[in-house]
Amino acid sequence: MVPYEGQSYSALRKQCRQDGRLFEDPLFPTSDRSLFYLRNTVGPVAWKRPQELSRNPRLFVDGISAHDLHQGQLGNCWFVAACSSLASRDALWQKVIPDWKDQEWDPERPESYAGIFHFRFWRFGQWVDVVIDDRLPTVNGELIYCHSNDPDEFWSALVEKAYAKMCGCYEALDGGNTADALVDFTGGVSEPMDLTEDGYKTDESQRNQLFERVLKVHNRGGLISCSIRVRMHNRPTTDLQQTHNRHTTD
Repeated sequence: MVPYEGQSYSALRKQCRQDGRLFEDPLFPTSDRSLFYLRNTVGPVAWKRPQELSRNPRLFVDGISAHDLHQGQLGNCWFVAACSSLASRDALWQKVIPDWKDQEWDPERPESYAGIFHFRFWRFGQWVDVVIDDRLPTVNGELIYCHSNDPDEFWSALVEKAYAKMCGCYEALDGGNTADALVDFTGGVSEPMDLTEDGYKTDESQRNQLFERVLKVHNRGGLISCSIRVRMHNRPTTDLQQTHNRHTTD
């Protein structure tokens, strides 16, 4: 396990607890450079800690679910789809969100909370431990980017912040590939398939073979996601949104 930029979660949290302060990450500050490459595109941003947004903030509310997430203002449906896939497998999300019970808010011991979290991603052949503070970008008191259905739940927003830090800024997540995110979340190997270019649309035998392959992957516990591309002036005839990714379930 490699600490990202040399930041040790345990050492930083211990120091914050001793000092009686909440962590403020100097490597990913509450400034536009953590949000954008060049210029602000969303308006005045206020960075708020979860306890400023909720009376009872939690990492998870009633467990973790593939249906917890909303995308927000970034074009990162690929990342949200990967998070949904991650949430469907306990063994996988517990790698990305380590010792989650220890990281969870403890209302009986508020003094133990230090405003610091860590998450792990597979990067260039090794697991990287990324430390963040809990300050999240908001506009008009609402989270700008990825957030959960329940306003008290913050795991998705915090994972997204850690991933944005590793990638450079939030804008780096605007447009991407679900397969890449799944590799970063699992350390596994992805196999992209284009149903149009690979001939599945016109060849029934190809489609039958594809179904058998997908079924085999599913039965072995593999993660499967799909997306469609639609020209902006065309109206989709399915309930899949334009150029959006979806995690597939049973």
